[in-house]
Parts: sequence; C-alpha cells; structure tokens
Amino acid sequence: MISKKVSLSMQSSSWIRKMFEEGAKLRALHGDAAVHDFSLGNPVLEPPPRVLAALVRAADPGRAGAHRYMPNAGYPDVRAAVARHLVGKTGLPFEGKHVVMSVGAGGGLNVVMKTLLDAGDEVILLTPYFVEYDFYVDNHGGVPVHVPTDDAFQLDLGAIDRAITSKTKAILLNSPNNPCGVVYPKASVDALGELLRQASKRIGRTIAIVTDEPYRYISYGVDVPWVFGSYEHVVLVTSHSKDLALPGERIGYIAFDPRLAEVDQMVAGATFATRTLGFVNAPAIQQRAVAELQGFTVDPEVYRAKRDRLYGALRDAGYEVVFPDGAFYMFPKTPLDDDVAFVRLLLEELILAVPGTGFGRPGHMRLSYCVDDATIERAIPGLQRAFRRASGSAS
Repeated sequence: MISKKVSLSMQSSSWIRKMFEEGAKLRALHGDAAVHDFSLGNPVLEPPPRVLAALVRAADPGRAGAHRYMPNAGYPDVRAAVARHLVGKTGLPFEGKHVVMSVGAGGGLNVVMKTLLDAGDEVILLTPYFVEYDFYVDNHGGVPVHVPTDDAFQLDLGAIDRAITSKTKAILLNSPNNPCGVVYPKASVDALGELLRQASKRIGRTIAIVTDEPYRYISYGVDVPWVFGSYEHVVLVTSHSKDLALPGERIGYIAFDPRLAEVDQMVAGATFATRTLGFVNAPAIQQRAVAELQGFTVDPEVYRAKRDRLYGALRDAGYEVVFPDGAFYMFPKTPLDDDVAFVRLLLEELILAVPGTGFGRPGHMRLSYCVDDATIERAIPGLQRAFRRASGSAS
C-alpha cells in the first residue's frame, strides 16, 4: 500500500532517527545509564520557570473561546509581539502582518517551500546540512542542489555562484549550523547578498534567502548576524524549540522582509499554505505563551560549558574538530574515512553518534552535546578508545 516514493525516502532518511533507535536497543540490553547518547538534538535543559508560568497562564487566560480556531496566520496580537521583537533587533519596519505563526521551524519551512516553489525550481542547500531539508524541498516539487562549504564549514561563494542556474529559486541558510555549530560572519553573509543580487540579474529572477534560525540565541560570545541586514529578499523561519527548551510543543514563526516587492502576496500565500498543508494554525496555547517570551531564552552558558569540556576532550584524544560557536553540536572528522564504520565502532563503546553521511558530509560525525554532564564524562574514555582503535594504535 505504501507509495514507492515514500518507501525509497524512508530507506535513505534520517540517520539521526536510525541512531536514536539503535540507542533504544542498547538501553534495553545495558540499561539507560550505560548508554551515552549524542544522537538527537533534544535539549536536556527543562523550560525555565518563566516559560512554564507563561504556559500555565496561556492555558487558562480567563476568557471564553481561548481554545477555538483563530486566523490561520495566528493571533494578531501574537504576530504583533513577534514583529516588535524583530523591529528592536533589525531596525526594519516589521508589522504583525509580516509574520505567520508556524508549527515549529519544520512546519514553517514546509509552508515557505509550498509558497515559493514551482515544480523543478532549485533550492541550494549547503553541506553539511540538516537532511530533512531535502524532503521539505521535494515535498513541494523543488529540487535540492547540494553545495559544499569549505573545510571550516564556512560559505564557499565560488561554489555557490557556480551552482546557480536559471532554475534557482532560493538558498537555505542555517546559522548557527546543525550539524557543525559554525556561525556565518556578517562579512560572508554580506558577500553572499551581493553575489545573489548579481546572480538574480544574470538569470532574470529573484533568488530568495530562506534562513532557518532555531539556534540564533544559542551562541557563545559571537555575533549572529541578521540576514535581513545583508540582503533584501529574505524569509526567516525559526522556532522556540531550543531557545525556550520546548521542542515537543512545536511553536515557531515565519517573518517576511518588509522590503520584499510582493510581501503581502507572500504572506497571503504562506497563510493559505498553512491551512492547506493541514497545519490549520499554530497551537493556541503556545502562541499566547511565546508572545510574552520574545527575547527571553535559556542560559546558553550551560551549553557553552558542555561544549568546552567535550571539545577539549576530543582534541586531546586526537580528533580534528572545527570549533563550534553556536547551537549544541560539533562535527569532528572521523579517524576512518568510512564514517558509518567508525560510528559502528562507537556503538561497541555504547556511544551513539550520527555519521556525517547523514548530513551530506562523509568522513565526519555529529555529536549533540545537549546532554547531562555525566553522559559526557562517561563517554570520554570510550571516545578515546575508539579513536585509538581506528588509528591502529589500540593497546
């Protein structure tokens, strides 16, 4: 009964979930405490008391109709609250009408792709990348075009320029990045904006930047530039899964650059797509809660300490790792060229990592360090042993 397309997609789908399932098997055999799970970006931090209090107030706001349908784009006052936050951060004249509330960033990206893409339109994805992007683009008739970043996982402008064709509709940015934690500096994003202006003239159609930013506020002493400041044709998609530690609540938003030539039509299209994709609207309780939480975030210093401990231990063990400035991932090179084989070796140490193949960058692995400190400490000896074994120097 299952479609051939879905069957094939399932066979090549997320390594993240595959490793998560491996972890379930290992826990059943060895117990929870023995398994060191770095596979899933599932924050160990609980929502702060301020967030929980906002959710309680939102669940019972003391008025009738609070749990009924609202406009598909979201509550007007919630959209206005998001817009005020964006005005303060970017200086651009955002209004509530430029915002559409979404069912997390994944839902938001699907809405944006549905709104933007005609069949055969190409979307540039920068590797390494969150592999679900392939499916989000394909869901709506688009064609993913994979373009590698450089050895430090920074933008390779030449490679991007060469990948642009008459069918290019958008480029999808993710900074801070999943899976490697790098932040694209403003100079690079400015250069990308200029490249896209010239390329848009060359191909006779506007190329949009879609920027996926659920980790914007999980950064460590570096500036995460607003892409709106570098280019005029930007759609921002984000969620509060990470900055408020609410991944299971599925709440986010889409913000359209007020300078977009067809911004009202874009918002109308996204509102229509929200309905017809079956989301209907973002959850009512979460909308009301995040309206009063704009600009608030969990303490990123908790994640910084975890990053520093794991990064130092990996470097001491001999791994090559690009230093992550944000998110809660790192993406070390595997000592074996076959990253899947090395991840299998880690399984023998009861360590769950995700092979870089799953992110379009073989020869690496992703470690998600949004785990408790004890997991990191218990895993370090196994990471050391696996490196020695792979390097042929095991005792």
